Amino acid sequence: MRFEAKLLYRRLDSLFGALDPRRPTARLLESFLEESFQILTDDLRLRAGLLYSEGRDGFTLRKQVGDPGGPVPDGLDLADPSLALVFQHRIYIFSDPNVEASPSGRGLFPPGASAAILAGRRPKRHVLFFLLRDGWVLEELDFALNTIRAALGSRLMEDRMRGSVREAAEIQQSLLVEEPPEFPGFDLAARSLPAEEVGGDFYDFYDFDGMLGVAIGDASGHGLPAALLVRDVVTGLRMGMEKDLKIAYVFAKLNRVIHRSNLSSRFISVFYAEVESDGNVIYVNAGHHPPLLFFRQGTDKEGILELATGGSVIGPLPEARFQRGFARVRPGEVLVAVTDGILERRDGKGEFFGLDRLKRLVRDNQQQPAEAILDAIFESARKFGDGRPWEDDATAVVLRRLPEPS
Repeated sequence: MRFEAKLLYRRLDSLFGALDPRRPTARLLESFLEESFQILTDDLRLRAGLLYSEGRDGFTLRKQVGDPGGPVPDGLDLADPSLALVFQHRIYIFSDPNVEASPSGRGLFPPGASAAILAGRRPKRHVLFFLLRDGWVLEELDFALNTIRAALGSRLMEDRMRGSVREAAEIQQSLLVEEPPEFPGFDLAARSLPAEEVGGDFYDFYDFDGMLGVAIGDASGHGLPAALLVRDVVTGLRMGMEKDLKIAYVFAKLNRVIHRSNLSSRFISVFYAEVESDGNVIYVNAGHHPPLLFFRQGTDKEGILELATGGSVIGPLPEARFQRGFARVRPGEVLVAVTDGILERRDGKGEFFGLDRLKRLVRDNQQQPAEAILDAIFESARKFGDGRPWEDDATAVVLRRLPEPS
């Protein structure tokens, strides 16, 4: 490599030390882009740097340094495929943007390679793009970008974390994947909104070879204890779930671990499913509201199946047994899982949003993309509560199997 790891770390430490942490994150990143471009331009063969910050309607260009060699967009569309790659990987190197970035054959920027780093969490994300000159080296660039992202993330976290509540918020947000993975033949969407700064809900996705794992959970309580309990469960699932491993055994072992912890006075409901590419589903429901499988309308199996097989919530009992359930998601069918925050949302009269209202809503929107169904759920529940703040954490996961081509 043209530069050493220790030298890069020292340069970044010096750079961050010169920045004023009291400034807003976007302003801090503007200064970071300008200074880092000057420091790294020769080593990484940079020709320009761009900072885009997230707003209500997408990403807006906030800072440009160097010479991009042509016009660059003032904003980035959230639906752009190139941005989806950045969201998914958090670091992405476009060696040939005209092929990778856009199905139309036109890249975001003037011709040439580029690299991107995602900083922050939704809805306040920032994307740093570096446009590259000829002669850049993949290994050096990848190493440098990962080092920058780690240092940048650490500094932003230090600036944001103030006290246990802020720490718990970071724990919770760090567990949520930025975007669901791609799974051929299926459309996925998920969202989690904490009622307070810290919540006890989670969702997660597990990408196996030819199979998708999906999880959703709801811990009792709020604050740091709930966030720590969620952390332990998510970590346990990620470590325990492997292809062909018995999920009922994993849940039983996870229950014993959680029960023996200092948080055993609390509990968490969890639903976990493994979805195969042909739509076959194996699942365990540990005390969670049964997810709903909406059969395709106009068929002999028109209706809704509740996925309830499993066992008790995780935590209170030293020994718990879990059973596997089986289902099948056919083309055009939709699987929806939610937490209490949706179903127990109250209106001005104290009435719950409820299961029947959720069923009607999803059925009316079943032909829509997963993200549209997700939007409809949250917007309907928000309006049902007269727009008031959420009383409980609200989380939903939507899995839709795409219809077969006609």
